[in-house]
Amino acid sequence: MRGKKLAALSLFAASTVVLSACSGSGELTLDVPDVPMVEEVGAFEGELNIVNWSGFVEPAWTDQFTADTGCVVNPRVAGTSDEMVTLMRTGEYDIVSASGDAALRLIVGGDVQPLNIDLIPNFSDDIAEGMKGQIYDTVNGNPYGVPIGRGANLLQYNEDVTGGAPESWDVVWESDSPYAGKITAYDAPIYIADAAVYLMYHNPELGIENPYALDETQLAAAVDLLKQQNDIIGEYWSDPVAQITSFVGGNTVVGTSWEVLRKFAASENLKTTLPVEGSTGWYDAWLVSSTTPNVNCAYAWMDYTSQADVNGAIAMNFGMAPANIAFCGTSAEAQAHCDEFAAEDEEFFSKIWPWTTPIEQCVDGRTDVACTSFQDWTNAWLTVKG
Repeated sequence: MRGKKLAALSLFAASTVVLSACSGSGELTLDVPDVPMVEEVGAFEGELNIVNWSGFVEPAWTDQFTADTGCVVNPRVAGTSDEMVTLMRTGEYDIVSASGDAALRLIVGGDVQPLNIDLIPNFSDDIAEGMKGQIYDTVNGNPYGVPIGRGANLLQYNEDVTGGAPESWDVVWESDSPYAGKITAYDAPIYIADAAVYLMYHNPELGIENPYALDETQLAAAVDLLKQQNDIIGEYWSDPVAQITSFVGGNTVVGTSWEVLRKFAASENLKTTLPVEGSTGWYDAWLVSSTTPNVNCAYAWMDYTSQADVNGAIAMNFGMAPANIAFCGTSAEAQAHCDEFAAEDEEFFSKIWPWTTPIEQCVDGRTDVACTSFQDWTNAWLTVKG
C-alpha cells in the first residue's frame, strides 16, 4: 500500500479467464494468451526501457549494469499500479517492477511473457521461498515474475496514546474504538481486502478463504464493514508524506501503514505491529513485455538485480524485505535490515496476503460461484466513501 501504488484500481480486462486450480496449492490455471518463452539469451541490444517504482532504479547500480552489458537503462517512474499497466500496454517499455495487483492483469492480457528461469542464474535457492510460485505471477506452472522484494501492511500506532501495541485490528474497524476520529485508512479499492482479512478471522461463517476471492455476499459484508469504519475514520490516505505528517502532528493515532513510514517519521512514539488477524501486503517482481525488442537486456537486468548485493541495495533504498535473502548475511548492516523487515521470517509472511487482482473466477479454487472483479471492487469503494 505504498503511496506510489495507492490509486483507484481499474477494470481487470479479462472476463473470459478460466480458473481450475486452488490458490492454496500455489498454482493457478488460466486461459491466457499463448506468448512464447525465450529459449536463449543472445546479443545485447543496447538499451532497456523500464517502468518502475520510485527508488527501484538508481545510478548506483544502473551505471555498473550498463558498463557490463552496454544496455543503457531508461527508467520511467510510475505512481500507481494502474499507471504501470497503462504504460506497459503502450509497447514502449521492456520491463516493469509490478506488484501483485498489476501482475495478473498483465499476464492475462498477454502484455508480458513467461520467463525461462534457467536463463536467470541468480534466481536461485537464495530467493525467499515465500516469493516463489505466488498466484499473482505464476500461471499454468509458468513463472512470469522475478521477485524483487516484499512488505506487509501493518498497524501503526502512537504508543504514547495507546499505551502499547494493539493486539487486534478492531481498533480501526469497530464502532466503539477509543480512537474514533483519529483513525487512518488507505484510500483505494484494494483496501477491501483488508476488511476481508478482518472478517475471515472474526466472521468465519462468511466462508472467506482468500481476501481477494469474494463472492457477492462476501463483498457486501466487507463493504458493510468499510462503511462502519467510514463513520470513525479521521482521514483516508494515499500520500505517504501526508500520512506521516498526520501521525506526527497527533491528528492520527492508529491506522494502516508500513514499516518504512515509521522510520521516515523519526518519532520514537510511533510503532508498528502485525495484529492477530494477519494483514495484506505487497510483493514486487520484474515482468518482461511480450513485445519487447530488448529481451536480452531485460534478461540481463533481471539476473543482475537478483544478485544478493544489488537486490539488497534496492531493498534498503526503498525500505522492504529483499527477495534474495543471501544479502542478509553479507554484513551486520544488511542483517539488521533483514531483521527489521522480517526478510527471513516465513512464519511472519505466512500471515500476509499478497496483493492479488480480484477476478470473476475465484482464486480460492471455488467453481460453484462467481467471484467479484476489480471493477466490482472499484464500484464498491465509491459507495464506501459516499
